[in-house]
Amino acid sequence: MKTIGDTYTDVGTFEGTEVSRNADAFLLEEFLPYELSVASGRTSRLFARRFESAFGLSISEWRVMAVVGRFGTITPSAVAERTDMDKVKVSRATASLVAANLLEQGPAPHDGRARLLRLTRKGRAVHDGIVPLALALEAQVAAGLTDEEWTTLRSCLRRLQEHVRTLENAALMQATHRRLRDVPHAMK
Repeated sequence: MKTIGDTYTDVGTFEGTEVSRNADAFLLEEFLPYELSVASGRTSRLFARRFESAFGLSISEWRVMAVVGRFGTITPSAVAERTDMDKVKVSRATASLVAANLLEQGPAPHDGRARLLRLTRKGRAVHDGIVPLALALEAQVAAGLTDEEWTTLRSCLRRLQEHVRTLENAALMQATHRRLRDVPHAMK
């Protein structure tokens, strides 16, 4: 422990990374997960209000439609993976879109238990109408930055996502190794 003025800094390691923590100097508003969450939340609410008023769609519903519109026919599980939405949220959005006759759902030929989603004619028309709105809104958000800043932001976000994915995979592997190590072997 290092003492700095009236506060203390605890220095240690967490998963191989040296960490210096000054509890009194922690500012939530400067903490990356918080900043990303706030920026994402505000942006999503802006888009949600516009999508709701123009098309009656929630963000979850629009994300499902966007993925189905891009891939043509896709399973709900694949939608969940591509949108990073949990399966329950995808299921609710899908049910709502099917009820509104924007999506249709049918059995997958390769697996009777799996379902396939695709846009209806009405769904395709809504999708084709909302894409220009989505792009226009994105341009309004981007206008808050210079072209260079926007390009850098997009590049950094992609790199950050990939790095976090790598960290998540490493943590999963460590957890699996720990569980396997801790399982008593019945036979020797």
